[in-house]
Amino acid sequence: MSATLLYAITGIGLFVLGLYALARHAHLLRKIIAVNVMGSGVFLVFGALAYRTPGLVSDAVPHAMVITGIVVAVSATAVALVLMLRVQSETGRPHLPEQPSD
Repeated sequence: MSATLLYAITGIGLFVLGLYALARHAHLLRKIIAVNVMGSGVFLVFGALAYRTPGLVSDAVPHAMVITGIVVAVSATAVALVLMLRVQSETGRPHLPEQPSD
């Protein structure tokens, strides 16, 4: 098994783990962390796919996308945390209110 394949499988595993946590937990902070774990999995897969052909220089475009994605992910995490604090100050609970059933 090559290192590239190992990184790609690990990235897919991180994405699946984050997706499970996103669906499973109701607490907003845990959902934000789950989305960050999913993003880390995507970044790992992109980094692994940069080495498509063994022995040659890696492609710079996936690396640039990963760096840009990390910057966007940090900004989106900050916005999500502010929104979570706003929901908590309005409702008094750190999770979304239950929707009334019709």
